[in-house]
Amino acid sequence: QVQLEESGGASVQAGGSLRLSCVDSGYISDNHCMGWFRQAPGREREGVATIYGGGGFTYYVDSVKGRFTISRDNAKNTLYLRMNSLKPEDSAMYYCAARLLSRGDCVTGLPFFRAADKAWGQGTQVTVSS
Repeated sequence: QVQLEESGGASVQAGGSLRLSCVDSGYISDNHCMGWFRQAPGREREGVATIYGGGGFTYYVDSVKGRFTISRDNAKNTLYLRMNSLKPEDSAMYYCAARLLSRGDCVTGLPFFRAADKAWGQGTQVTVSS
């Protein structure tokens, strides 16, 4: 089964950049929808971005469009989230997740964000200081 492990979180200054990685120790196919979530203390978990297949089909929430880039390398079983121009409000625990899903449902975001039976990683902390 899919097992995920995130890394790359750190403390950075506002305007800085980070790249998060999520390695699957199981198997991820082109039929998997993958994405990133984040959760700040005392707040609800929110979806950030999704990607389908080998790449090229993506979705971003408005708050990160133009700043974050999601990508995947199935040959390396790795999902990435490149984060530029980081803001204090980006501070959160970031989680990756995966689920078999259609391309259409994956790249519209909400079906993946709301699906209950996803595989999850344990998270990596991102802290952005002003």
